[in-house]
Amino acid sequence: MSRRASRNEEIEVVSEPKRTRTKTKVSSRRKSLSEVVRETKEAKESADALDKALQYEKKIYDLEQLLDIAKSFCQNLDFDNLLESIVYICMAQMHVLGAEIFVRDLITNENYVLETAKDLFDEGEKPSIPVSSSITKKLLDVQMPITFDELKLLIDDQQTLSILNSLSPTLIVPLIQKSHLNGLLILQERIAIEDDVSYTDYELNQIMSIASLASVAINNAALIEQSSTDMMTHLKLKFYFFNILSEAIDEAFLQNQNVAVLMFDIDYFKSFNDTYGHECGDYVLVNVANIIKKNLRDTDVASRYGGEEFTVLLPNTKTEDAVLVAERIRSAIDTCDFVYGGQHMHVTISCGVSVFDAETNLVNSPNEFVNQADQALYVSKSRGRNRVTLYRKPELPR
Repeated sequence: MSRRASRNEEIEVVSEPKRTRTKTKVSSRRKSLSEVVRETKEAKESADALDKALQYEKKIYDLEQLLDIAKSFCQNLDFDNLLESIVYICMAQMHVLGAEIFVRDLITNENYVLETAKDLFDEGEKPSIPVSSSITKKLLDVQMPITFDELKLLIDDQQTLSILNSLSPTLIVPLIQKSHLNGLLILQERIAIEDDVSYTDYELNQIMSIASLASVAINNAALIEQSSTDMMTHLKLKFYFFNILSEAIDEAFLQNQNVAVLMFDIDYFKSFNDTYGHECGDYVLVNVANIIKKNLRDTDVASRYGGEEFTVLLPNTKTEDAVLVAERIRSAIDTCDFVYGGQHMHVTISCGVSVFDAETNLVNSPNEFVNQADQALYVSKSRGRNRVTLYRKPELPR
């Protein structure tokens, strides 16, 4: 008995540690699973935090971009340059191959005119959308970008849809300021990223932010354009011309370049008013202005100096080239058939040319520069009109 008891006791003593070891292993295994769950949860939280950080970082970057865009728009008050800047910024931000802008006609305010596709259309052939169009009303209602396919389902203005369709639009963005539609931004073919050409909600909000900035800038530039433009001929006014001329003289001096001023005067203009009436005189002024504009570069500036006089600024232009431009304009007007009220009229123009040169003709002011061209114009008038005369400084007595 005592031996069995003692053996049983030995068994108990030996078995007890085994059970203890087994429990320890199970407990260790459960703890390991708990750690895995905790670590997985922590990893997910870290991934979420990283994702949020990246999103915030992108938002901060985009806000910085918007700030830079706003600065760029505000600093650019030249109407054509501003529109070009808007187009290129939208192309870069939205990854599209092209963009175009319709803006309100600055003179009549009756149409939205396509102002950015100058290479595709002549001045009088620019596509336009009436302000009263159902498309413009719909864009004002939604006040958000809309795809062309969506737009086709909402309206039935086939003529305007045809104009838009010719531009291959993927997105049409309203340019809105204070509940007024200042224009339409057309985004064209999009660069596919992983075969996806759709716009996310974030991108739609982003382009609307850019569009809002663009709309304010367009409105400001339009006000300056209207206040510096002659409403009849659509040429610049005299005060604007002098401001630009002052800058051009400084630039020419610093860059050691030439800059030229042409002054035109319509010959016997009073006779058109006296013979056919003032409406005929207006007709002559408008058509002469159009001929002048057609014979200039984009960098040149033409103005209505006053009455029947016009001035032209030719930056970075040598003497022989300036005379050539003046002669081309004179010849174009001389050979043009002006018809008013069934009457064929022969219109001619006289011109004076002055060229800034830091060595041979260093003018001190815009007034002096224009006066030189005016003196040359007087010579053209006194020698029979319908001719071009180059200003030459009088020789100093020896």
